[in-house]
Amino acid sequence: MAGLLLAGAGPASAHAALTGSDPKQGAVVNRAPEQVTLTFSEKVAVSADSVRVLDPEGNRVDIGKAPSVDGTSVRVTLHEGLPFGTFTVAYQVVSEDSHPVAGAYTYSVGAPSQTSVTLSEQSAGGGVVGTLYDVARYVSYAGFTVLVGGAAFVLICWRRGAGVRALQRLVVGGWLALTVGTLALLLLRGAYIGSGKLGDIADMGLLAQVLRSSAGAALVCRLLLLAVAALFVAVLFGTYQRRADGAEKRDLSFGLTVGGVVVAAGLAATWALSEHASAGLQPGIAMPVDVIHLLAVALWLGGLTALLVALYRRSAEITVERAAVHRFSRVAFLSVAALAVTGVYQSWRQVGSWDALTSTSYGRLLIVKAGLVALLVGIAWISRRWTRRLDDAEAEGAAGAEPAEGAEDVQDAQEADERTAEPGQTAEVEAARSVGAAGTAGAGAAGADAAGEPGVRAGAGEAAGELGATSTMGSVGAASAAAAVGSAGAAAAVAHLAGEVPAQKTGSGDGDDDADPRRAEQLARQRAAVETARRRKERDADAPRAGLRRSVLAEVAVAVVVLAVTTALTGAEPGRTEQQARAAAASLKAATGTVSVELPFDTGGKDGDGVVRLEFVPAQVGENIVHVYAEHSYGAPYDLPELKVALTLEDKNVGPLPVSPKHISSGHWSAAGVQIPMAGDWKVSVTVRTSDIDQVTVDKNVKIG
Repeated sequence: MAGLLLAGAGPASAHAALTGSDPKQGAVVNRAPEQVTLTFSEKVAVSADSVRVLDPEGNRVDIGKAPSVDGTSVRVTLHEGLPFGTFTVAYQVVSEDSHPVAGAYTYSVGAPSQTSVTLSEQSAGGGVVGTLYDVARYVSYAGFTVLVGGAAFVLICWRRGAGVRALQRLVVGGWLALTVGTLALLLLRGAYIGSGKLGDIADMGLLAQVLRSSAGAALVCRLLLLAVAALFVAVLFGTYQRRADGAEKRDLSFGLTVGGVVVAAGLAATWALSEHASAGLQPGIAMPVDVIHLLAVALWLGGLTALLVALYRRSAEITVERAAVHRFSRVAFLSVAALAVTGVYQSWRQVGSWDALTSTSYGRLLIVKAGLVALLVGIAWISRRWTRRLDDAEAEGAAGAEPAEGAEDVQDAQEADERTAEPGQTAEVEAARSVGAAGTAGAGAAGADAAGEPGVRAGAGEAAGELGATSTMGSVGAASAAAAVGSAGAAAAVAHLAGEVPAQKTGSGDGDDDADPRRAEQLARQRAAVETARRRKERDADAPRAGLRRSVLAEVAVAVVVLAVTTALTGAEPGRTEQQARAAAASLKAATGTVSVELPFDTGGKDGDGVVRLEFVPAQVGENIVHVYAEHSYGAPYDLPELKVALTLEDKNVGPLPVSPKHISSGHWSAAGVQIPMAGDWKVSVTVRTSDIDQVTVDKNVKIG
């Protein structure tokens, strides 16, 4: 059950995370470096624009060539003679699992400065292109599920279904969805991992780059396998369904099964080799496990969709048998067992810890999916109950030891008619009974004997035969019709009971039969009995099947949502990787040692209240950078007329040490080269002047070193 609740989860440690850099984030170096090095949690793919280094004016200062890659490290070379100030490093790479990863950070040379660099807030893989890419990915998953599951349902569970047009359309629709989705992914991928601009979809240069990548090669292989799958579908719904049962058809079925398994496994491998399973922990185990996982999902959910189509198809000639439902039940059980094993392993790789279930977006999505799958299991239990009731109903129908309630009703009505009939009409009632016993042929003969003319004889036989073939009560309907009409009017009354023509006045020759109230009463009672029996027969026969249809429809509806959440999971950063990224960010922050302190102030004058925030970098003994930020009480930057800072280590009797920050931008001051001689709790004193006469000094202790 635990594995089932985690069904659909892909392998772990996907999405690369920045774990280190040189120069470090927020660092201040004495001279410009010759290169910038970025270290990620896994291998990444790069292009000429993957890493850009921008000076304070926003000009690009790297040499513009593709960075060199050494394992998980990426290095980009810089121009010589760079000025002092704050530099921005922006990166966008493709992780080993084919997902784009982007980010940016700053470092300074000599001293921090104001920078004019503005980076797009759009995340990698976002925007309109990202949305279209996600839709194409969902369509591909859905198409694969319907194609593989529908074909397997026909071959394993219901071979007669190969001739059902609705199932043929379902499987072909799955093939078309997977093909269209794959082509869309191939065209969108260049813009998805690059600029994110919709116009870049038609860029043939980007398409060429995609085709040279591992993800592009996997998509091309998927298209080639889909060409083979088209041949498989053509044989399944062509030669196979036309072949008569026998040894030759069994051999063809075996060949189709083996070929179908190979093609389906190959299609699943195109995901495993290029996405989450190919990166992170134990990829040699994760990739075959992912293939099994995808096939199990397709057999279960795709087969469920095919069963729904078969149940909703209304046909008296080809109806899905209960044996086919039982066979699918066994296939679904084996699929769930496979999902249980692979789901536990995959979830361990992706989540990594119990804390990640609630503290990461991936974990929360997994919890949502667990609830949906639990709901799906509950509905499946209801479907199983309807299946048992279907078995019971069909067993009772097959026994046929006792007459149906409807037949008894009609018999009672006929006996009442016989008791109330006039002596001249008793023969007609007896003839109608003979028609009911003999079925279609009897109806024709009765009509011929009564009418005595070839035209009437043929019409009565055909009408009664059609009624006997289509009515739920069969021969009972023909019997009632014949009993209702007497002699020459047999054909007209039979047609009237079948609902084809209105009743016409008939009689044996004197025209008095229809005018007889007792005859009209007999006809009304027999019609009511036939209709009641028909409705009761349909209700009793179809109730379990109708209940099964409703429960399977509910399962498919929930499965559609589960597949959507699964698609979101494949695009989300797994919990294990997200926690690794957080740990790396914390270590980078610890390395820079940024320490912040806030000091509220109020000079007492007009607009004299606000807050001053100081940041010490790296907050270690030795040289430090001090950033000072001033804000109004309502949060806007505050350009103070005067601001002074002093540091005092009172327990060592050191200080006060003056700090003279320089104005950088609105509400921002900075001082470089501030020396902290020893570690301890330093008192930070800030003097704030808001007007010519309004001034105040505030202080607070902060631990440095």
